[in-house]
Amino acid sequence: MTTQELKQAFEATYGKPAEAVYFSPGRVNLIGEHTDYNGGAVFPCALSFGTNLLIAKNDQQVINFKSLNQPEIISLNFDQLTTRLEKSWVNYPLGVIAQFVKRGVAITQGFDILIWGNVPNGAGLSSSAALEVVTAYAFNDQLGTGFNRTELALIGQKSEHEFALVNCGIMDQFVSANGAKDHAVHLNCDTLEFELVPVKLEGVKIVISNTHSPHKLDSGAYNQRVAECKTAVAQLNAVRPLKYLAELTEAEFKSIESAITDPVAHKRARHVVGEVQRTSDAVKALKDGNLELFGKLMNASHVSLRDDYEVTGPELDCMAEEAWKIDGVIGSRMTGGGFGGCTVSLVKEEAIDTFIAQVGANYEARIGIKPDFYIAEIGDGATRVE
Repeated sequence: MTTQELKQAFEATYGKPAEAVYFSPGRVNLIGEHTDYNGGAVFPCALSFGTNLLIAKNDQQVINFKSLNQPEIISLNFDQLTTRLEKSWVNYPLGVIAQFVKRGVAITQGFDILIWGNVPNGAGLSSSAALEVVTAYAFNDQLGTGFNRTELALIGQKSEHEFALVNCGIMDQFVSANGAKDHAVHLNCDTLEFELVPVKLEGVKIVISNTHSPHKLDSGAYNQRVAECKTAVAQLNAVRPLKYLAELTEAEFKSIESAITDPVAHKRARHVVGEVQRTSDAVKALKDGNLELFGKLMNASHVSLRDDYEVTGPELDCMAEEAWKIDGVIGSRMTGGGFGGCTVSLVKEEAIDTFIAQVGANYEARIGIKPDFYIAEIGDGATRVE
């Protein structure tokens, strides 16, 4: 929907015009998966599609929430702003507002809010982070609280932990807040130091393939992986003090890996340590203009996520395998938390039509689901549109 259409929808919902319009993007992670909560680096970029939030003050002691994707308006009094709701999409924006209150921000002004996004839900492209960050950005602006973009990302992450009950890392919210057009974000998830790296893909496009097997991070499998990595850290601490798996080089890990007696935790740790190295190598390859190496590292990342981290599943594996068969595909891997969602591929422009036709047909024949494909444009982080 255009901004004008959204403003008309706001007026139709609340009987008055919106006072401000905000936007925050979804993201695709090029490489560096399940490293963020392990203290490692990631390499995502913001997308040109995301979530819009329109807002206007009201003279009531309530905040009204309406999504164009949901039928009802949810109205909450000021004394309800720190209490999680049972099974409601409103937990995403509400959790963010709760973080403002917990930081000592007094909510004394009522607001009417309308939300619309075009990040496919369940695709692993961070529709939840886009909603959290656009809410944080809007309230930061409306209330004049002066939080910087990194703090807004941390507010979004904390709200996901406490209101969506997902122990996510910082990557999704961080890139939604800090992304920049035509750049990927090389982020150290431990220190939050980051570098914007130009993405120069001469004759190559980023293609996102949606398996339409929705990933559900709150299903418990994600939190289980977090726990398994903590088990590995605890067992390694018997021979080497460390806080995160990402502190280990591959050589260091090989020298002490026998300390991990839990075989599942060992596999999880091996993925994380290898993925941290692959991410570092991939960023250097991109800076050097070596897309062939970047693609090989993407492929290796998928194999590790499949075999050691076990977060792919038949749909993502099929999508990657079919991509690998196409001439002109430089690399392809699952992206996001896994358990369904999307793959990300680097595809030569002249091969894109063949890629979409053949991968789409072969995936549908094998899995029985019709996929969707998006040619990704790298966009900016959160902003006030008007």
